[in-house]
Amino acid sequence: MKQGARIAAGALAVAALAAAAGYWAGTRNPPGHPEATRQTAAPAGDPAAKERKILYYRNPMGLPDTSPTPKKDSMGMDYVPVYADEADEEAGAAKQLRISTEKVQKLGVRTETVRLRSLDRIVRAVGRIEPDEGRQYAIAPKFEGYVERLQVNVTGQMVGKGQVLFEAYSPELVSAQREYVLATQAAESLRPAGSEARGGSDMQQLAAASLTRLKNWDISDEQLKALASSGDARRTLSFRSPVAGVVTEKKAVQGMRFMPGETLYQVADLSTVWVIAEVFEQDIGLVQTGAPARIKVNAYPEQVFEGTIRYIYPTLKAETRSIPVRVELSNPGMLLKPGMFAQVELAVAARGQVLTVPVSAVIDSGTRQIVLVQLAEGRFAPREVKLGARSDDQVEVRDGVRAGEQVVVAANFLIDAESNLKAAVGGFAQAQPPAGESTARMAPANTGHRAEGQVESIEAGSSALRIRHGPVESLKWPPMTMQFQLANESLRKDLKPGAMISFEFVERGPGEWVITSVKPAVESAIRPEARTGTAAQANPHAAHAGH
Repeated sequence: MKQGARIAAGALAVAALAAAAGYWAGTRNPPGHPEATRQTAAPAGDPAAKERKILYYRNPMGLPDTSPTPKKDSMGMDYVPVYADEADEEAGAAKQLRISTEKVQKLGVRTETVRLRSLDRIVRAVGRIEPDEGRQYAIAPKFEGYVERLQVNVTGQMVGKGQVLFEAYSPELVSAQREYVLATQAAESLRPAGSEARGGSDMQQLAAASLTRLKNWDISDEQLKALASSGDARRTLSFRSPVAGVVTEKKAVQGMRFMPGETLYQVADLSTVWVIAEVFEQDIGLVQTGAPARIKVNAYPEQVFEGTIRYIYPTLKAETRSIPVRVELSNPGMLLKPGMFAQVELAVAARGQVLTVPVSAVIDSGTRQIVLVQLAEGRFAPREVKLGARSDDQVEVRDGVRAGEQVVVAANFLIDAESNLKAAVGGFAQAQPPAGESTARMAPANTGHRAEGQVESIEAGSSALRIRHGPVESLKWPPMTMQFQLANESLRKDLKPGAMISFEFVERGPGEWVITSVKPAVESAIRPEARTGTAAQANPHAAHAGH
């Protein structure tokens, strides 16, 4: 009997010690604290348990409050540590978009692989055909005279090199011819007297001066030979075209008087023409002199003209934000006419292989560019990307994706609408807050919430008050006591300690809860835990045992 009693007493003592140890362990690691589970789950000596890095500690009630060091809330509950790997997993899960396989098929989602390729680019511009300025000629007599007879009297007429354009009469020209003839004849007559004769030398100088004068007036060598051989001064002088081309301007009218230097004709050689292409400001850095160019005109849509970039003008047109680029090309058959509009393609050399995605994969909001990366079947993640050069159907991605990943190239805008991409993008655009800074983890700011409770205290001289309230379903809060702010002083008139109220509130800032509306509550409508708070006061942890 006595031995059995001793055994029973020993068992009770062991049980009491076990209960005490369990209570001590429970106070060290309260129920619901994930770190207790993690520490016991990791076997002793496991390096993974020591390598996990704590970023910060969060409020155990889910309130938007964090701490860089361990601490307790107003009800004595320990703040929960947040580890780096957990934060990454939560952030990754928040970024992902999930769509059912059936809906993916209905939307017609199609993906392509991100890969390296040589991005050959073509800069496109509009231009106009213009004559080569180095092949334009003006016919302007250097003496005063009259248009005696027109041989070419139509603008746009084709002329050959040396073809007579018009004949002109000039009293100065006739006098100069007679002077040259007389001086030449006198020099010839004095030649037998010998070179020492003073008069013979003077006549030769006069003849040479007269010849120079005629040459300065652009009298051709052929006409001068005819004048010297015949000895007869011609009444009119023929003006010929210096080049084969087109008469682009004709001011000469038969019988008109002209002055020295007055342009009567302009002739352009159109065997080679220019294209002045207007290249936009953002593309001019890619264009280089000597690069090939392709030109098309509406008159000959199936024909491509090849040219070369000869000059990039140093000025920008403010009206069009473009810079002229001169392309020189041959004009076989005179098909290209000055004034024609042209479509110009300027080849740009590739810079080697770069990471590219199809142009259709990019969703451009105006302030950022995003692609949808397919993580698995029905799972997509939006990624902000930095873009570079473009080709017709590909665009360079400098940052944001890796080679081999799958990006959505069809129906990405439908996925945007289907999965509320904007909300997901807004979530991943926010950086992880550093330790010690408040982070909103509940409903977004300015969302209204409704609760009922009892006023515990009102701080004098401020808008702060403490309320013991019941559960808040919109925030998934259990009953508790916490501090609020009044939106304005007019709400204070119906408040006093002990008053039962029904109120609405919003989160004006991280952890700052502001009452926007308050009215007396019917006591029977107040939940018992908000009205008495007895259970919560007796055991603050009991109200949150299941939280």
